[in-house]
Amino acid sequence: MEQIYTIVINEAFEKSANEAASCPFCAIRDKFEKDELDLILGASMMEPDVRIKTNELGFCRAHSEKMLRAGKKLPFALLLESHMAEVSELMRINKLMPSKSAKGSANSIGELSRSCYVCDRIGSKFRQVLSNAVYMWTSDAEFRSLFSKQKCFCLPHYAELVKCASEELKKNDFCSFANTVRQMEDIYVSRVRENLSFFIKKFDYRYENEPWGDAKDAVEKTVAVLNGTGES
Repeated sequence: MEQIYTIVINEAFEKSANEAASCPFCAIRDKFEKDELDLILGASMMEPDVRIKTNELGFCRAHSEKMLRAGKKLPFALLLESHMAEVSELMRINKLMPSKSAKGSANSIGELSRSCYVCDRIGSKFRQVLSNAVYMWTSDAEFRSLFSKQKCFCLPHYAELVKCASEELKKNDFCSFANTVRQMEDIYVSRVRENLSFFIKKFDYRYENEPWGDAKDAVEKTVAVLNGTGES
């Protein structure tokens, strides 16, 4: 197995171990996203193999909006121009088949609207990160210790991590891994639920003089654990 993300994983896990509650995989994914957006609006934009893929896949709404906010409209316009040529060609081909034109065009455009070059790039790298993390847990005692210091994983990444481990580990190793992660997650989810319940109680006059404790940002923390901290 190619271990190309060990440094990235260790850095994210070390940082999250020292924070109140953050998912290290969210931090890694956000880094990948930033790197990909910087590349696609910079050095990679004119590379022929990249343009072929961006023409073919386009960009999802979330990443299109992030590229708009990046303040580099000319590079983005050039990417959109060649992608729109691909869209027009797709519609022209469907038009040449009258009996299937409307349905075929709708299906093709529907598939295109669900694809995204940036999402594909991030997804490919992130799958390798999960695989590397599982391998590091089984083979690196220092990382296993660092892993045990994590406060939580967001639920989407928790599910992806356990699924990855189930596919790559032997039964006994997987049971040990899954129990470790589940116990960690159970503790944090219980704490989040308690804080959310107390946040709601604070709007009852009987609790108005009670100290907030960790419940003041309970709604934000609940959203983060349910959905992750990334914007897309």
